[in-house]
Amino acid sequence: MTKMVDVSGKLMQRRKAVAEGRLKLKASTVKEIRAGRIKKGDVLTVSQVAGIQAAKGTSGIIPLCHQIPLSSVDVQFKLIKDTVIARTTVITNSVTGVEMEALIGTTVALLSVWDMVKYLEKDEEGQYPVATICDVKVIEKCKEEV
Repeated sequence: MTKMVDVSGKLMQRRKAVAEGRLKLKASTVKEIRAGRIKKGDVLTVSQVAGIQAAKGTSGIIPLCHQIPLSSVDVQFKLIKDTVIARTTVITNSVTGVEMEALIGTTVALLSVWDMVKYLEKDEEGQYPVATICDVKVIEKCKEEV
C-alpha cells in the first residue's frame, strides 16, 4: 500500500537542506556562458529562476512529498573549466525536511543550463557526447527549534 507519511505529530522546526550537482560540458561552452554569448540569453539567471520555481513545485513532481511552505530558496552557480556546479539551499519552518526541494532545485537548474547551451554541445550526429549531469547529492541537512 502506498501512502503519504503522517507528519502531524512532529514538531515545527527550522529546517535547511543544501544540494549540489555538476553539469559537465565542453570547456568552450563554459567559456561562452562566462562571456554571455548564449543565443537564449543569460544562462545563469534563467537557470537560477528555473531551480527556484522547481523547488517550489516539488510536491507536484515527487508524488509522496508533502507540500511545504518554503521560507527561502537560493540557487547559486560556480563555473569551472568544463563544469557548471549548481548549489541549492532551501529553508522552511515546518514539520518535515526540504531535501527533495533542494535536490529538485539543483537538478532542474542544471537541466535549464543544458537546455540553453545544447546547440553548442551537439556533435555531428546531434548527440551529446560530453554533457553529463552527475554528482547530485545532499551536502548539508540541519534542523533546529523554532
